[in-house]
Amino acid sequence: MRIEEFLIPKPGGDLKYECIGCCSSYPLDRFLYTCPQCGGLLRIEDSGFERLLEVPPEGWREIFDRRRLLRIDALKGVFLFYELILPVVPLEDVLYLGEGQTPMVRANEELSRWVGAPFQIKYDGLNPSLSFKDRGMASAVTFVNYMIKRRGVERVLGICASTGDTSAAAALYLAYLPRDRVYPVVLLPEGRVTPAQLSQPLGSGALVIEIPGVFDDCMRIVEELAANYEVCLLNSKNPLRILGQKTYAYEVAQQLGWDTSGLVVVVPIGNAGNVVAIMEGFLDLRRLRIIPELPVIIGVQSEHANPVALWHRTGTYTPVDVKPSVAQAAMIGNPVSFPKVKKLVEEHYRERFQVVEVTEDEIMEGMLVTNRHGHVVCTQGGEAVAGLRKALKEGIVDPQGKTLVVKSTAHHLKFANFQQMYFESGFPEGYRVNIREDLRNRPVKLPPSAEEIARFLGLEPRR
Repeated sequence: MRIEEFLIPKPGGDLKYECIGCCSSYPLDRFLYTCPQCGGLLRIEDSGFERLLEVPPEGWREIFDRRRLLRIDALKGVFLFYELILPVVPLEDVLYLGEGQTPMVRANEELSRWVGAPFQIKYDGLNPSLSFKDRGMASAVTFVNYMIKRRGVERVLGICASTGDTSAAAALYLAYLPRDRVYPVVLLPEGRVTPAQLSQPLGSGALVIEIPGVFDDCMRIVEELAANYEVCLLNSKNPLRILGQKTYAYEVAQQLGWDTSGLVVVVPIGNAGNVVAIMEGFLDLRRLRIIPELPVIIGVQSEHANPVALWHRTGTYTPVDVKPSVAQAAMIGNPVSFPKVKKLVEEHYRERFQVVEVTEDEIMEGMLVTNRHGHVVCTQGGEAVAGLRKALKEGIVDPQGKTLVVKSTAHHLKFANFQQMYFESGFPEGYRVNIREDLRNRPVKLPPSAEEIARFLGLEPRR
Protein backbone atom coordinates (compact mmCIF):
# COMPACT_ATOMS: atom_id res chain seq x y z
CA MET A 1 0.00 0.00 0.00
CA ARG A 2 1.05 3.59 -0.63
CA ILE A 3 0.56 5.78 2.45
CA GLU A 4 0.22 8.88 0.26
CA GLU A 5 -3.10 7.58 -1.08
CA PHE A 6 -4.62 7.68 2.42
CA LEU A 7 -3.27 10.98 3.75
CA ILE A 8 -6.09 13.10 2.30
CA PRO A 9 -9.20 10.99 2.92
CA LYS A 10 -12.26 10.75 0.71
CA PRO A 11 -15.82 10.29 2.01
CA GLY A 12 -16.74 6.68 2.70
CA GLY A 13 -18.10 4.34 5.33
CA ASP A 14 -21.64 3.29 6.14
CA LEU A 15 -22.68 5.11 9.30
CA LYS A 16 -25.94 4.51 11.12
CA TYR A 17 -27.54 5.05 14.50
CA GLU A 18 -27.65 1.86 16.55
CA CYS A 19 -29.59 1.35 19.81
CA ILE A 20 -27.49 -0.04 22.66
CA GLY A 21 -30.63 -1.69 24.05
CA CYS A 22 -32.67 -3.40 21.32
CA CYS A 23 -29.97 -3.10 18.59
CA SER A 24 -32.37 -1.43 16.13
CA SER A 25 -30.59 0.71 13.56
CA TYR A 26 -31.56 3.88 11.69
CA PRO A 27 -29.94 5.82 8.83
CA LEU A 28 -27.70 8.75 9.67
CA ASP A 29 -29.87 11.20 7.73
CA ARG A 30 -31.48 13.13 10.60
CA PHE A 31 -30.97 14.33 14.16
CA LEU A 32 -31.80 11.40 16.45
CA TYR A 33 -30.99 10.93 20.15
CA THR A 34 -32.95 7.94 21.45
CA CYS A 35 -34.28 4.78 19.84
CA PRO A 36 -37.80 5.26 18.38
CA GLN A 37 -38.49 1.58 19.17
CA CYS A 38 -37.47 1.26 22.83
CA GLY A 39 -36.24 4.69 23.94
CA GLY A 40 -32.69 3.43 24.52
CA LEU A 41 -29.52 5.44 23.97
CA LEU A 42 -27.96 5.44 20.52
CA ARG A 43 -24.40 5.04 19.35
CA ILE A 44 -23.07 5.57 15.85
CA GLU A 45 -21.81 2.41 14.19
CA ASP A 46 -19.86 2.15 10.95
CA SER A 47 -21.13 -0.96 9.16
CA GLY A 48 -18.12 -0.67 6.89
CA PHE A 49 -15.57 -0.65 9.72
CA GLU A 50 -14.09 -3.93 8.47
CA ARG A 51 -12.75 -2.11 5.41
CA LEU A 52 -10.37 -0.26 7.72
CA LEU A 53 -8.76 -3.58 8.66
CA GLU A 54 -7.42 -3.80 5.12
CA VAL A 55 -4.80 -1.25 6.20
CA PRO A 56 -2.23 -2.84 8.54
CA PRO A 57 -1.78 -1.29 12.02
CA GLU A 58 1.61 0.16 11.16
CA GLY A 59 -0.03 1.79 8.14
CA TRP A 60 -2.62 3.56 10.28
CA ARG A 61 0.04 4.74 12.70
CA GLU A 62 2.00 6.29 9.85
CA ILE A 63 -1.11 7.82 8.26
CA PHE A 64 -2.18 9.52 11.48
CA ASP A 65 1.37 10.65 12.28
CA ARG A 66 2.03 12.08 8.83
CA ARG A 67 -1.32 13.88 8.70
CA ARG A 68 -0.09 16.12 11.50
CA LEU A 69 2.34 17.63 8.98
CA LEU A 70 -0.34 18.58 6.45
CA ARG A 71 -1.54 22.16 6.00
CA ILE A 72 -5.19 21.25 5.60
CA ASP A 73 -7.46 22.90 8.18
CA ALA A 74 -10.02 20.10 8.18
CA LEU A 75 -7.34 17.60 9.24
CA LYS A 76 -5.63 19.74 11.87
CA GLY A 77 -8.06 19.05 14.71
CA VAL A 78 -10.17 16.06 15.73
CA PHE A 79 -10.75 15.13 12.07
CA LEU A 80 -7.12 14.13 11.79
CA PHE A 81 -8.72 10.77 12.68
CA TYR A 82 -11.30 11.24 9.91
CA GLU A 83 -12.03 7.56 9.25
CA LEU A 84 -12.94 7.00 12.91
CA ILE A 85 -15.26 10.00 13.28
CA LEU A 86 -17.55 11.08 10.43
CA PRO A 87 -16.12 9.64 7.22
CA VAL A 88 -19.38 10.39 5.35
CA VAL A 89 -18.78 14.15 5.59
CA PRO A 90 -16.67 15.80 2.86
CA LEU A 91 -13.59 17.61 4.15
CA GLU A 92 -14.94 20.95 2.92
CA ASP A 93 -17.85 20.66 5.39
CA VAL A 94 -15.63 20.01 8.43
CA LEU A 95 -15.51 22.75 11.08
CA TYR A 96 -12.11 23.47 12.59
CA LEU A 97 -11.82 26.18 15.24
CA GLY A 98 -8.51 25.07 16.74
CA GLU A 99 -9.73 22.14 18.81
CA GLY A 100 -7.79 18.97 19.55
CA GLN A 101 -4.07 18.15 19.64
CA THR A 102 -3.84 19.40 23.24
CA PRO A 103 -0.50 18.94 25.02
CA MET A 104 0.33 16.28 27.57
CA VAL A 105 2.55 17.75 30.30
CA ARG A 106 4.62 15.75 32.75
CA ALA A 107 4.17 16.60 36.42
CA ASN A 108 7.34 17.73 38.16
CA GLU A 109 9.04 15.65 40.84
CA GLU A 110 7.51 17.51 43.79
CA LEU A 111 3.95 17.09 42.53
CA SER A 112 4.60 13.47 41.58
CA ARG A 113 5.80 12.75 45.11
CA TRP A 114 2.67 14.40 46.53
CA VAL A 115 0.41 12.32 44.30
CA GLY A 116 2.40 9.14 44.83
CA ALA A 117 3.92 8.39 41.39
CA PRO A 118 5.09 10.11 38.19
CA PHE A 119 2.16 11.11 35.97
CA GLN A 120 1.13 13.35 33.10
CA ILE A 121 -1.73 15.80 32.63
CA LYS A 122 -3.41 16.23 29.26
CA TYR A 123 -4.65 19.81 29.00
CA ASP A 124 -8.06 19.81 27.34
CA GLY A 125 -8.57 23.26 28.83
CA LEU A 126 -6.48 24.54 25.90
CA ASN A 127 -9.27 23.95 23.40
CA PRO A 128 -10.92 27.07 21.87
CA SER A 129 -13.71 27.48 24.45
CA LEU A 130 -11.29 26.28 27.15
CA SER A 131 -12.79 22.82 27.71
CA PHE A 132 -12.85 19.30 26.30
CA LYS A 133 -16.42 19.85 25.08
CA ASP A 134 -15.03 21.38 21.89
CA ARG A 135 -13.97 17.93 20.68
CA GLY A 136 -17.54 16.66 20.60
CA MET A 137 -18.98 19.95 19.45
CA ALA A 138 -16.62 19.94 16.44
CA SER A 139 -18.11 16.65 15.26
CA ALA A 140 -21.75 17.43 16.18
CA VAL A 141 -21.79 20.90 14.60
CA THR A 142 -19.86 19.61 11.58
CA PHE A 143 -22.81 17.27 11.08
CA VAL A 144 -25.19 20.24 11.39
CA ASN A 145 -23.15 22.01 8.70
CA TYR A 146 -23.29 18.90 6.53
CA MET A 147 -27.07 18.59 6.95
CA ILE A 148 -27.55 22.22 5.91
CA LYS A 149 -25.23 22.01 2.90
CA ARG A 150 -25.94 18.50 1.64
CA ARG A 151 -29.28 17.39 3.06
CA GLY A 152 -31.47 20.42 2.49
CA VAL A 153 -32.04 21.32 6.14
CA GLU A 154 -33.08 24.96 6.08
CA ARG A 155 -32.89 26.02 9.73
CA VAL A 156 -31.53 24.43 12.90
CA LEU A 157 -32.23 25.40 16.50
CA GLY A 158 -29.30 23.98 18.48
CA ILE A 159 -30.05 23.51 22.17
CA CYS A 160 -28.26 22.12 25.22
CA ALA A 161 -28.43 21.92 28.97
CA SER A 162 -25.23 22.83 30.71
CA THR A 163 -23.30 23.53 33.88
CA GLY A 164 -21.21 25.92 31.78
CA ASP A 165 -18.71 24.17 29.52
CA THR A 166 -21.20 22.58 27.10
CA SER A 167 -23.02 25.89 26.63
CA ALA A 168 -19.77 27.71 25.88
CA ALA A 169 -18.71 25.13 23.30
CA ALA A 170 -22.14 24.84 21.66
CA ALA A 171 -22.56 28.61 21.39
CA LEU A 172 -19.05 29.04 19.97
CA TYR A 173 -19.34 26.39 17.26
CA LEU A 174 -22.90 27.26 16.26
CA ALA A 175 -21.86 30.92 15.99
CA TYR A 176 -19.45 29.95 13.20
CA LEU A 177 -22.35 28.86 10.99
CA PRO A 178 -24.69 31.34 9.19
CA ARG A 179 -26.90 32.99 11.80
CA ASP A 180 -29.91 32.99 9.49
CA ARG A 181 -29.70 29.18 9.37
CA VAL A 182 -28.62 28.29 12.91
CA TYR A 183 -29.93 29.57 16.26
CA PRO A 184 -28.17 28.62 19.54
CA VAL A 185 -30.12 28.24 22.82
CA VAL A 186 -28.69 27.06 26.15
CA LEU A 187 -30.39 26.19 29.45
CA LEU A 188 -28.40 26.83 32.62
CA PRO A 189 -29.23 26.23 36.30
CA GLU A 190 -29.63 29.67 37.81
CA GLY A 191 -26.78 30.70 40.12
CA ARG A 192 -24.83 27.47 39.54
CA VAL A 193 -22.59 28.57 36.68
CA THR A 194 -19.41 30.57 37.22
CA PRO A 195 -19.39 34.17 35.91
CA ALA A 196 -16.63 33.27 33.43
CA GLN A 197 -18.65 30.40 32.03
CA LEU A 198 -21.84 32.46 31.79
CA SER A 199 -20.00 35.13 29.84
CA GLN A 200 -19.04 32.68 27.09
CA PRO A 201 -22.42 31.77 25.54
CA LEU A 202 -23.57 35.36 26.05
CA GLY A 203 -20.50 36.59 24.20
CA SER A 204 -21.13 34.14 21.36
CA GLY A 205 -24.65 35.50 20.95
CA ALA A 206 -26.63 32.52 22.23
CA LEU A 207 -30.01 32.84 23.89
CA VAL A 208 -29.31 31.89 27.51
CA ILE A 209 -32.25 30.65 29.58
CA GLU A 210 -31.70 30.29 33.33
CA ILE A 211 -34.04 28.09 35.35
CA PRO A 212 -34.19 27.29 39.08
CA GLY A 213 -32.67 23.95 40.03
CA VAL A 214 -29.60 21.95 39.03
CA PHE A 215 -28.22 20.53 35.79
CA ASP A 216 -30.47 17.48 35.95
CA ASP A 217 -33.52 19.79 35.81
CA CYS A 218 -32.15 21.52 32.70
CA MET A 219 -31.35 18.18 31.10
CA ARG A 220 -34.87 16.87 31.69
CA ILE A 221 -36.33 19.89 29.88
CA VAL A 222 -34.04 19.72 26.82
CA GLU A 223 -34.66 15.98 26.55
CA GLU A 224 -38.40 16.68 26.46
CA LEU A 225 -37.88 19.39 23.84
CA ALA A 226 -35.72 17.06 21.73
CA ALA A 227 -38.36 14.31 21.94
CA ASN A 228 -41.31 16.49 20.95
CA TYR A 229 -39.98 19.38 18.86
CA GLU A 230 -37.67 19.93 15.90
CA VAL A 231 -34.46 20.88 17.69
CA CYS A 232 -30.86 19.67 17.54
CA LEU A 233 -29.81 18.44 20.98
CA LEU A 234 -26.13 19.15 21.61
CA ASN A 235 -25.60 17.39 24.92
CA SER A 236 -23.56 14.18 25.03
CA LYS A 237 -26.81 12.23 24.72
CA ASN A 238 -26.33 13.09 21.05
CA PRO A 239 -24.05 10.28 19.79
CA LEU A 240 -22.45 12.68 17.31
CA ARG A 241 -20.85 14.41 20.31
CA ILE A 242 -19.24 11.15 21.41
CA LEU A 243 -17.52 10.74 18.03
CA GLY A 244 -15.42 13.87 18.51
CA GLN A 245 -14.72 13.22 22.17
CA LYS A 246 -13.23 9.82 21.31
CA THR A 247 -10.24 11.70 19.88
CA TYR A 248 -8.93 12.27 23.41
CA ALA A 249 -8.12 8.55 23.46
CA TYR A 250 -6.61 8.65 19.98
CA GLU A 251 -4.36 11.56 20.91
CA VAL A 252 -3.18 10.02 24.18
CA ALA A 253 -2.19 6.87 22.30
CA GLN A 254 -0.47 8.87 19.58
CA GLN A 255 1.41 11.04 22.09
CA LEU A 256 2.67 7.85 23.77
CA GLY A 257 3.98 6.49 20.47
CA TRP A 258 0.92 4.18 20.20
CA ASP A 259 2.15 2.11 23.16
CA THR A 260 -0.68 1.70 25.69
CA SER A 261 1.03 -1.05 27.68
CA GLY A 262 0.33 -0.36 31.36
CA LEU A 263 -1.63 2.80 30.57
CA VAL A 264 -3.97 4.19 33.23
CA VAL A 265 -6.28 7.11 32.29
CA VAL A 266 -7.97 9.11 35.06
CA VAL A 267 -11.06 11.13 34.16
CA PRO A 268 -13.88 12.92 36.04
CA ILE A 269 -17.24 11.32 35.24
CA GLY A 270 -19.74 14.20 35.16
CA ASN A 271 -22.53 13.36 32.70
CA ALA A 272 -20.55 10.22 31.70
CA GLY A 273 -20.31 11.08 28.00
CA ASN A 274 -16.63 11.81 28.43
CA VAL A 275 -15.69 8.48 29.99
CA VAL A 276 -17.86 6.66 27.42
CA ALA A 277 -16.05 8.41 24.56
CA ILE A 278 -12.62 7.60 25.98
CA MET A 279 -13.47 3.92 26.41
CA GLU A 280 -14.95 3.73 22.90
CA GLY A 281 -11.93 5.55 21.46
CA PHE A 282 -9.45 3.03 22.84
CA LEU A 283 -11.73 0.22 21.63
CA ASP A 284 -11.53 1.61 18.08
CA LEU A 285 -7.74 1.59 18.20
CA ARG A 286 -7.69 -1.93 19.63
CA ARG A 287 -10.05 -3.21 16.90
CA LEU A 288 -7.61 -1.82 14.33
CA ARG A 289 -4.69 -3.42 16.27
CA ILE A 290 -3.06 0.03 16.43
CA ILE A 291 -2.52 -0.32 20.21
CA PRO A 292 -1.43 -3.44 22.10
CA GLU A 293 -4.01 -3.34 24.88
CA LEU A 294 -6.89 -1.39 26.42
CA PRO A 295 -5.94 0.93 29.29
CA VAL A 296 -7.31 0.93 32.80
CA ILE A 297 -9.89 3.72 33.15
CA ILE A 298 -10.38 5.34 36.56
CA GLY A 299 -13.50 7.47 36.81
CA VAL A 300 -13.64 10.01 39.63
CA GLN A 301 -16.66 11.50 41.39
CA SER A 302 -17.19 13.84 44.30
CA GLU A 303 -18.98 12.44 47.32
CA HIS A 304 -21.53 15.18 46.59
CA ALA A 305 -22.47 13.68 43.18
CA ASN A 306 -21.58 9.99 43.19
CA PRO A 307 -24.18 7.73 41.46
CA VAL A 308 -21.61 5.85 39.34
CA ALA A 309 -19.34 5.30 42.33
CA LEU A 310 -22.27 3.85 44.28
CA TRP A 311 -23.15 1.57 41.35
CA HIS A 312 -19.57 0.39 41.04
CA ARG A 313 -19.47 -0.39 44.76
CA THR A 314 -22.91 -1.99 45.15
CA GLY A 315 -23.93 -3.16 41.69
CA THR A 316 -27.13 -1.11 41.87
CA TYR A 317 -27.60 2.16 40.01
CA THR A 318 -29.75 4.85 41.62
CA PRO A 319 -29.76 8.57 40.76
CA VAL A 320 -28.75 10.81 43.68
CA ASP A 321 -29.67 14.29 44.83
CA VAL A 322 -26.51 16.33 44.40
CA LYS A 323 -25.03 18.65 47.00
CA PRO A 324 -23.02 21.76 46.11
CA SER A 325 -19.64 20.83 44.67
CA VAL A 326 -16.59 22.80 43.63
CA ALA A 327 -16.38 20.35 40.69
CA GLN A 328 -19.37 22.20 39.32
CA ALA A 329 -19.31 20.71 35.82
CA ALA A 330 -19.44 17.20 37.34
CA MET A 331 -22.28 17.99 39.76
CA ILE A 332 -24.74 15.62 38.08
CA GLY A 333 -26.89 13.16 40.00
CA ASN A 334 -28.18 11.12 37.05
CA PRO A 335 -25.57 10.96 34.25
CA VAL A 336 -27.41 10.60 30.95
CA SER A 337 -24.75 8.30 29.45
CA PHE A 338 -24.63 5.85 32.36
CA PRO A 339 -26.29 3.02 30.35
CA LYS A 340 -23.40 3.23 27.88
CA VAL A 341 -20.87 3.12 30.73
CA LYS A 342 -22.51 -0.01 32.11
CA LYS A 343 -22.55 -1.75 28.72
CA LEU A 344 -18.91 -0.88 27.95
CA VAL A 345 -17.74 -2.07 31.36
CA GLU A 346 -19.67 -5.34 31.15
CA GLU A 347 -18.58 -6.13 27.59
CA HIS A 348 -15.02 -4.83 27.41
CA TYR A 349 -13.53 -3.21 30.49
CA ARG A 350 -14.69 -5.14 33.60
CA GLU A 351 -11.52 -5.23 35.75
CA ARG A 352 -10.13 -2.34 33.67
CA PHE A 353 -12.70 0.11 35.03
CA GLN A 354 -12.51 1.57 38.53
CA VAL A 355 -14.30 4.44 40.26
CA VAL A 356 -12.84 6.58 43.04
CA GLU A 357 -14.78 8.96 45.31
CA VAL A 358 -13.13 12.10 46.64
CA THR A 359 -14.16 14.77 49.13
CA GLU A 360 -14.62 18.45 48.36
CA ASP A 361 -11.48 19.17 50.40
CA GLU A 362 -9.51 16.70 48.29
CA ILE A 363 -10.77 18.28 45.06
CA MET A 364 -9.70 21.78 46.11
CA GLU A 365 -6.35 20.55 47.36
CA GLY A 366 -5.88 18.61 44.12
CA MET A 367 -6.42 21.76 42.06
CA LEU A 368 -4.44 24.16 44.26
CA VAL A 369 -1.43 21.89 44.80
CA THR A 370 -1.29 20.91 41.12
CA ASN A 371 -1.41 24.51 39.96
CA ARG A 372 1.28 25.51 42.45
CA HIS A 373 3.58 23.16 40.57
CA GLY A 374 3.22 24.71 37.13
CA HIS A 375 -0.17 23.60 35.83
CA VAL A 376 -3.54 25.19 34.98
CA VAL A 377 -6.13 22.58 35.97
CA CYS A 378 -9.73 23.40 36.83
CA THR A 379 -11.67 21.97 39.78
CA GLN A 380 -12.64 18.95 37.67
CA GLY A 381 -8.96 18.48 36.85
CA GLY A 382 -8.28 18.78 40.59
CA GLU A 383 -10.91 16.11 41.12
CA ALA A 384 -9.06 13.79 38.72
CA VAL A 385 -5.65 14.47 40.33
CA ALA A 386 -7.18 13.82 43.76
CA GLY A 387 -8.70 10.62 42.38
CA LEU A 388 -5.33 9.38 41.15
CA ARG A 389 -3.75 10.22 44.50
CA LYS A 390 -6.43 8.27 46.35
CA ALA A 391 -6.25 5.33 43.93
CA LEU A 392 -2.50 5.07 44.54
CA LYS A 393 -2.86 5.47 48.30
CA GLU A 394 -5.58 2.79 48.51
CA GLY A 395 -3.74 0.34 46.26
CA ILE A 396 -6.35 0.47 43.48
CA VAL A 397 -3.45 1.15 41.11
CA ASP A 398 0.07 -0.23 41.40
CA PRO A 399 2.26 2.41 39.74
CA GLN A 400 5.05 -0.03 38.93
CA GLY A 401 5.48 -0.14 35.16
CA LYS A 402 2.43 2.05 34.59
CA THR A 403 1.94 5.20 32.52
CA LEU A 404 -0.48 7.46 34.38
CA VAL A 405 -2.41 10.15 32.48
CA VAL A 406 -4.87 12.56 34.12
CA LYS A 407 -7.47 14.46 32.13
CA SER A 408 -7.86 18.15 32.95
CA THR A 409 -11.20 18.95 31.37
CA ALA A 410 -11.18 22.76 31.41
CA HIS A 411 -8.96 25.77 31.94
CA HIS A 412 -8.36 26.88 35.50
CA LEU A 413 -9.55 30.44 34.84
CA LYS A 414 -13.11 29.25 34.10
CA PHE A 415 -13.33 28.15 37.74
CA ALA A 416 -11.09 30.77 39.36
CA ASN A 417 -13.98 31.87 41.59
CA PHE A 418 -13.58 28.66 43.63
CA GLN A 419 -9.90 29.45 44.15
CA GLN A 420 -10.91 32.95 45.24
CA MET A 421 -13.49 31.59 47.68
CA TYR A 422 -10.81 29.32 49.11
CA PHE A 423 -8.29 32.12 49.53
CA GLU A 424 -10.90 34.38 51.13
CA SER A 425 -12.53 31.63 53.25
CA GLY A 426 -15.76 32.46 51.46
CA PHE A 427 -17.35 29.05 50.80
CA PRO A 428 -21.04 28.74 51.67
CA GLU A 429 -21.80 26.07 54.28
CA GLY A 430 -23.19 23.56 51.78
CA TYR A 431 -19.81 22.98 50.13
CA ARG A 432 -18.25 21.69 53.36
CA VAL A 433 -14.79 22.85 52.36
CA ASN A 434 -12.25 23.20 55.16
CA ILE A 435 -9.57 25.79 54.45
CA ARG A 436 -5.90 24.90 54.83
CA GLU A 437 -3.93 28.00 55.71
CA ASP A 438 -0.81 26.78 53.87
CA LEU A 439 -2.79 26.67 50.60
CA ARG A 440 -4.21 30.19 50.87
CA ASN A 441 -2.60 33.00 48.90
CA ARG A 442 -3.57 36.69 48.89
CA PRO A 443 -2.10 39.96 47.64
CA VAL A 444 0.10 41.94 50.02
CA LYS A 445 -0.49 45.72 50.06
CA LEU A 446 2.69 47.82 50.30
CA PRO A 447 3.55 51.44 49.58
CA PRO A 448 5.04 52.34 46.14
CA SER A 449 8.60 52.29 47.45
CA ALA A 450 11.49 50.06 46.34
CA GLU A 451 13.03 50.39 49.81
CA GLU A 452 9.81 49.31 51.56
CA ILE A 453 9.37 46.34 49.21
CA ALA A 454 13.04 45.34 49.59
CA ARG A 455 12.67 45.52 53.38
CA PHE A 456 9.53 43.36 53.22
CA LEU A 457 11.35 40.79 51.03
CA GLY A 458 14.37 40.75 53.29
CA LEU A 459 16.74 41.84 50.54
CA GLU A 460 20.26 42.99 51.36
CA PRO A 461 21.72 46.06 49.58
CA ARG A 462 24.50 45.39 47.06
CA ARG A 463 27.96 46.17 48.36
